[in-house]
Amino acid sequence: MGDKTSIEWTNATWNWATGCTKISPGCDNCYMYRLYPRLKAMGNARYKALPSLVTVHEDLYDVPLRWREPRMIFTCSMSDFFHEKISDEQRDLAISTIRRAPQHTYQILTKRSYIMKQYGDRIGGFPRNIWLGVSVEDARFNFRTEHLRQADAATKFLSIEPLIGAIGRLDLEGIDWVIVGGESGPNYRPLNLDWAREIRDQCLSQGVAFFFKQVGGARPKSGGRLLDGQEWNQYPDVENKGAIAICELEHERMRRSLRN
Repeated sequence: MGDKTSIEWTNATWNWATGCTKISPGCDNCYMYRLYPRLKAMGNARYKALPSLVTVHEDLYDVPLRWREPRMIFTCSMSDFFHEKISDEQRDLAISTIRRAPQHTYQILTKRSYIMKQYGDRIGGFPRNIWLGVSVEDARFNFRTEHLRQADAATKFLSIEPLIGAIGRLDLEGIDWVIVGGESGPNYRPLNLDWAREIRDQCLSQGVAFFFKQVGGARPKSGGRLLDGQEWNQYPDVENKGAIAICELEHERMRRSLRN
């Protein structure tokens, strides 16, 4: 955890909870399970237990209050904010910090979209400085997108990473941002770039910001970040909804240029 990170789409992490359990194929080669032994070997007191043991660190709830300059904070990057072993009361304490430090933007990403939706209903909607996201690794898990669409959050995003199969048709109404990336690590599953292109084209046609994180490979940087010869680094303009929208004519022009 810290105010610096190598993750391309954020600039800080806040791990008031650590540990997670695998619930779908996208978890098979999770980076957390590789990082945990390293952190343990380095003597980090937060990572002495097994990575599957979910632990809440109450002394870390106030970390964002110490950061005066605004940050984009990936919350629970070494866990899942909506894990079954984390109670609503423990989540409430994190939400309290988020409300007390409104200068920051908090990115909360989950595969447990059903708990996310239930919790949001319980608290009457998420604070506006939360970007709420779900992970979708292939078409079998598009139901998470629908749960996200139903949640009461100002900014919503999809993390389609690792992309391990075709997604198919996406209804992106109400979705502000889509991140796509191939898997990395010793047992990575290769990315078919046509899967990424299909998602990119749907984002362009529906006016949704598209961020291509990586092709993937044995290491995160192995395949680079180019998709059809360019980097895609779009972010949602949360102050002016739809400001990054690309009209159908521009979409067709871009598609023609990519084919040539």
